[in-house]
Amino acid sequence: MYREHFGLTAKPFGLTPDADFLFGHCGYREALNVLLVALDSGEGFIKITGEVGTGKTLLCRRLLDVLAETHTTGYVPNPLLEPMELYLAVAEELGAGLDVATDSHHAHKRIASRLIALAASGRPAVLCIDEAQAMPDSTLEALRLLSNLETQKRKLLHIVLFGQPELDLRLDAYAMRQLRQRIVFSYRLPALGRQEVADYVSHRLRTAGYEGGSLFTSRALHKLWFASRGIPRLVNILANKALLAAFGQGNGTVRVRHVRSAIVDTADARRGWLGWMRQGL
Repeated sequence: MYREHFGLTAKPFGLTPDADFLFGHCGYREALNVLLVALDSGEGFIKITGEVGTGKTLLCRRLLDVLAETHTTGYVPNPLLEPMELYLAVAEELGAGLDVATDSHHAHKRIASRLIALAASGRPAVLCIDEAQAMPDSTLEALRLLSNLETQKRKLLHIVLFGQPELDLRLDAYAMRQLRQRIVFSYRLPALGRQEVADYVSHRLRTAGYEGGSLFTSRALHKLWFASRGIPRLVNILANKALLAAFGQGNGTVRVRHVRSAIVDTADARRGWLGWMRQGL
């Protein structure tokens, strides 16, 4: 509704992960570097955690794109799988050609054979698991057993776990110590800082075709950063609602009052008056 009003060619603050709007902030670049260095080392599991909405899925998709030319990759977006379902999903992703009726022993052997063939062809296998904090214990254990597949020098399957902070709590359990000790590299995705939020908003607006001056005032951006806690998904939600509020009032600039109305309408936004006063809002 507001695209023509603000001179936009696309919706700038959608919630679906879109690589066209990728904003390579410092934390994102560090996370990607950790992943690439860890995969190059050829050892163990890799764990990436971050709060809801910090961009883990987009980072995962970016990693898969980067590896497409040199690796065979698999992506499991649904972690709510039983062990046999996991084996079937991994086999499908890696091209192992499993029959649905195969038992877990033969499934494991078929995956191992496929991984050996991939290693011999010079295309190491990488498996990315999204929302790993929701994976059942028995399935995490099946995943650990897959990680045992190795040559004398390297692992045959590199596994990257993407999850919310609850994943760390899961792995702290005594029963998870074998898996926990396999995690050689880990990284916690940070929230965006105040200036990063301003740069993020500007980047998405420009990507969406905006060619004018500052669409959000500096005070509006400050409030947007504070209320969102620097979480990109919340920034998108609040910025979108603020644009709608400005459009509804016929304004060409998003001001503090527009962001405030967005905050009131967003359950997860930080809105404490004392916090605003301390932040100079």
